[in-house]
Amino acid sequence: MRTFFRTASAALALSIAAVGAAPALAQDGGDPSTIRNTDDGGDFVLVGLGAALLPDYEGSDDYSVSPVPGAIGRVSGFNFMLAGNRLSVDLVPDNYGPGIDFQAGPVAVLNLNRASTKGIDDDRIKALGKRDAAIELGGYLGIAKTGVLTSEFDRVSASVSYRTGVSGAHSAGIFTPTVSYMTPLSTTSVVSVFASAERAERGYARSYFGITPEQSLDSGLPVYNARGGWKNWTLGAVGAKSLTGDLRHGLQAFGGVVYRRMLNDFADSPVTRIAGDRDQWLGTLGLAYSF
Repeated sequence: MRTFFRTASAALALSIAAVGAAPALAQDGGDPSTIRNTDDGGDFVLVGLGAALLPDYEGSDDYSVSPVPGAIGRVSGFNFMLAGNRLSVDLVPDNYGPGIDFQAGPVAVLNLNRASTKGIDDDRIKALGKRDAAIELGGYLGIAKTGVLTSEFDRVSASVSYRTGVSGAHSAGIFTPTVSYMTPLSTTSVVSVFASAERAERGYARSYFGITPEQSLDSGLPVYNARGGWKNWTLGAVGAKSLTGDLRHGLQAFGGVVYRRMLNDFADSPVTRIAGDRDQWLGTLGLAYSF
């Protein structure tokens, strides 16, 4: 369980969300551009488990494999998404079928960045000590349009979220804008691309990227006073393929590739600049089952 786990969760979430994004697609078969979207707002649940290659900590240049669970569903018109350590619920009922969909609801994240040093290879980062697991709570607002370019099923969306630490590990806020586009390639495959960024307040920067004089003596890394600001930007692409011939029911395989670029003090910190790398990569593969 590492910090970049959150990005792995996002890749998993977009992968399995793509599978469930066109509820009527698999019912009719054929080319998606010739099929009408007849989504009636019925309930569904999709669960997945992925294996993600991700950095040992936020800013690391060492990588390892971690499991990433997830689920997405709709119950009585309300959507929920559990992506590893991130849970969100859309409290605005869906606008079924093509058209505009507004989204708003709570977000909860369990941030495990450096909560354990067992999976960290770099002795200098280990010497900085563990961080308490952080519970981050907040909310998000979003807007999406279904039926944009390729068919009645492709979807473009934009959202912003804000959450803040409430457990004492840090008390800073994190602001995240995200845009994504999803389109089915056929009745059995779907792809999505996305871009996002994060802006973190000073308390977050000091907790995970600052180095005190005492930590400098222990680790050999120079003292660093990290401030808040834009932390990173991210680009990713994910996709899913039905293994049973139906995107809505049965077994699907999914995968994704994500690139993240650390910025400003988060890139200049010795945690990243000396011990790690500002260029961060992630890959994930897994299986999902819908019912």
